[in-house]
Amino acid sequence: MREMKEFTTIEQMEADTAKLKEIACGLCVETFEDRKAAQQPQCKFGEDGICCRICSMGPCRVTPKAPYGICGADAHAIAGRHYLRMAAAGSAAHSDHAREIAHVLHKTSAAGPYTIKDPGKLLSIAAEWDIETEGRDLYDVAHEVAEVGLMEFGKPFGTLRMLCRGTEERQKVWEDEQIAPRAIDREVATSLHMTNMGNTADAEVLVRQSLRVGMADGWGGSMIGTDFTDILFGTPTVRTTTGNLGVLEENQINIVIHGHDPCFSEMIVLAAESKELIDYARGKGAQGINIAGLCCTANEATMRHGVRMAGNFLQQENALLTGAVEMMCVDVQCIFPALGRLQDCFHTKFITTSPICRIPGSTYVEFTADDAEHAYDKAKALVKEAIDNYENRKRDRIFIPTHTQEAVVGYPTGQIIAELDGVTNSHLGDDPRGSYKPAIDAIKAGVIRGAVAMVGCNNPKVRADYSHIEIMKELLANDILVVGSGCAAQAATKAGLLRYDAKELCGAGLKRVCTLVGIPPVLHMGACVDISRMMLLVTGIAKNWGIDTTQLPIVGCAPEWMSEKAVAIANYVVATGLDVYLGIEPQVKGSSQMMELITQGTRAIAGAGYVINKDPHELVRSIVDGIEAKRAALGI
Repeated sequence: MREMKEFTTIEQMEADTAKLKEIACGLCVETFEDRKAAQQPQCKFGEDGICCRICSMGPCRVTPKAPYGICGADAHAIAGRHYLRMAAAGSAAHSDHAREIAHVLHKTSAAGPYTIKDPGKLLSIAAEWDIETEGRDLYDVAHEVAEVGLMEFGKPFGTLRMLCRGTEERQKVWEDEQIAPRAIDREVATSLHMTNMGNTADAEVLVRQSLRVGMADGWGGSMIGTDFTDILFGTPTVRTTTGNLGVLEENQINIVIHGHDPCFSEMIVLAAESKELIDYARGKGAQGINIAGLCCTANEATMRHGVRMAGNFLQQENALLTGAVEMMCVDVQCIFPALGRLQDCFHTKFITTSPICRIPGSTYVEFTADDAEHAYDKAKALVKEAIDNYENRKRDRIFIPTHTQEAVVGYPTGQIIAELDGVTNSHLGDDPRGSYKPAIDAIKAGVIRGAVAMVGCNNPKVRADYSHIEIMKELLANDILVVGSGCAAQAATKAGLLRYDAKELCGAGLKRVCTLVGIPPVLHMGACVDISRMMLLVTGIAKNWGIDTTQLPIVGCAPEWMSEKAVAIANYVVATGLDVYLGIEPQVKGSSQMMELITQGTRAIAGAGYVINKDPHELVRSIVDGIEAKRAALGI
């Protein structure tokens, strides 16, 4: 029997980071830790959400001496407005990502470079949207699907099409509580209008609109983006890859792709696989071309190509500090502007590709859907430029950490349900593949006590990755299945929790499930935009069980969140009826009413709310208690 490889500890990860920090200090360059220290003490008014600069009468700060802004807004109005603006910005970011995907889908053709990789999913969505397919060219159908999808961003009447995928009970809640989103862009614009000076000052109304604009993301932009990405690049399937900074290769051309939008990175991956460029790299003395990913672009590429993952959000500077990266190509979101300065100390070429993300110090090579037909040629030129840069390495500055972990990735909704079929099909029945019943039976029997959608970023306010990893380990020990996306999934990757033999960390029930069906106990579902897949997974389970989503022993958890996108996500998860457990406090603490609304008030609207605790061990105990309370209410 093969000896089980050790799991990577948080201390080992931190030791690697410390070594890279030494390199940075030796070169007199800063990292996020230096910038964090320089920011101390951080503004308490901003932290509490009670500093308003929406108009030029301010900025106004709420204090016991001055409890109102110049216009008369109190702490509850100010904190509520900022909270809604964060949710709106997050929804705009995810949805604009989806809009770009839709435009690329509209540019597909049989001649390429963008083609249809999953025609079945295309035809399924066309049928769902009443688009005629019989006797039509596949690409004509794709273009009409793209056009209908684009109409969801600005249509003048009605609500979003994807809402019909929810349970009947959820759809009624959304309609009755007036949180069913209309056009995606309308909800973002409405949110900004509501928070403009002289408009809504009622915290409850602002929170309700936060749910609505969050829904525009999760059941609108993100869901469209995920579906269209599957059509373009293929619905992910299970594959094995490797993660952590050790995936960088000393004797290969290292190109790091970073960001969230897979359209251009897809072309980089394909170009790097061409024999022409591989031969060119070998002619330059390299053994090959190594593509590695950061953040959600890594998640997208690993699920479809097996591209290895160098790390998550707080490792982006570390990747350059290894001295082994010939080129970093970025698209949008979660990219440090500091990378433009950091590259100057190394040979690395820093390439930006989106008009949405222009960074000083970068080389800008524009990619937009309007120029999609040239994307592959641009990618080839960049890969060639990276190869030419190999000879410029400063060999004495190279330090590549050795820690890596194997990771099993690629579990979209259908794949998870198909895998869990094996729990009962092997022993108790012969339900067809794709039924939710085996998953439900496993939950009812208690071998799986429940599930947690582990999502979110890293945040320098807390120990990087520690909360993610500690919470996941404790959940597994309590027979709670974890489904991960975004930086949380990459934290699990680095620790080794996406390996099959991570089942050894599980309680007896979950370990048995993982053994029977051959799955790791933490299932990699994709990028942060793919959290919409999780909403469809819980909805499918609820429909087949005959209950609403809010009754399920399933919750969301974002212990290290930092982005406005996370605020949008948290709101659509709550609106879907799932409690969300947070390890970072939302910036509304200066308003007791806002804290009550987001933890308790939303329960009267959507049946769910936030549970907030900065201690990861206390937070996980709350999760376990919450799941067990849901089980007790169901009588299981």
